Amino acid sequence: MSTPSRTDTATAAAAVAATNAPDRGHDHNENEGHGHVEVDGVLLSAELVEGPSVASHDVAEYALWLGDDSLVLAQQLGWWISRAPELEEDIALGNIALDLIGHARSLLHYAGAESNRTEDDLAYWRTEPSWRSAHLFEQPNGDFAHTIARQFIAANYLFELYSRLADSADATLAAIAAKAVKEVDYHRDHAAQWVLRLALGTEESRARMICGLGDLWPFVDELFVDEPLIDRLDGVAVRPSTLRAPATDAMAPVLREAELNEPRGFISSGGGRRGDHSENLGPLLAEMQVLARAHPGASW
Repeated sequence: MSTPSRTDTATAAAAVAATNAPDRGHDHNENEGHGHVEVDGVLLSAELVEGPSVASHDVAEYALWLGDDSLVLAQQLGWWISRAPELEEDIALGNIALDLIGHARSLLHYAGAESNRTEDDLAYWRTEPSWRSAHLFEQPNGDFAHTIARQFIAANYLFELYSRLADSADATLAAIAAKAVKEVDYHRDHAAQWVLRLALGTEESRARMICGLGDLWPFVDELFVDEPLIDRLDGVAVRPSTLRAPATDAMAPVLREAELNEPRGFISSGGGRRGDHSENLGPLLAEMQVLARAHPGASW
């Protein structure tokens, strides 16, 4: 995957930055019968074959947190295919979304084994309160600058998370993280280049980049909150509060080069890890789940 040069002009990006994501539909009832929906011929990564077949309840819950974050973000990024400011960016964002789907599939497969559910069951047949994604990942695409701001924060957080999770005492989580961190390293570089390109481009692109960071920054705090589950997974899970400093330190040089200040303002109360979500998740899930729910038991 190729990335935009920092020396390119920002005119095209600024012009497309005004594009907003469309509204999504309505949520569905997860208690209705649905049969099994599967995609044939797609194999999971080797780490799930080599690792333990069933996680403990707490490990499964933790894997659900991480899998939901990746799947929701992948669904968001997929919208930009055919809508990005450059053809090259259609491909880049699509490939990032595919990376995230791969992470989500491995994590949800591992999480679902504890309750005898497949990754597809978890993706398509849960309603909003059963999801554990953090609010940052649920925020709308908005314009292109908003999407880049969300991706910049998310990729730096995920890189620090997977870098440490690769040393987890749980062999399966460690193997998933060791693979994911290599891909997320590209994601954060891609986002950093776009932050610079937009912030140092035209007056319009700079204003949109500042606005995007300001709108997304309130959701940063939730990423670093230590929920009670973390106390029960010492040596297995990564303590979120330990990620704040390295993630902030990683973003700081990019913000300085872009001549941007770290936003200040209100902090979102969050709650996604407990099933308390923003108003954006329900419509997103409705769009993602509609085909599986319209054709229960289908195989393709």
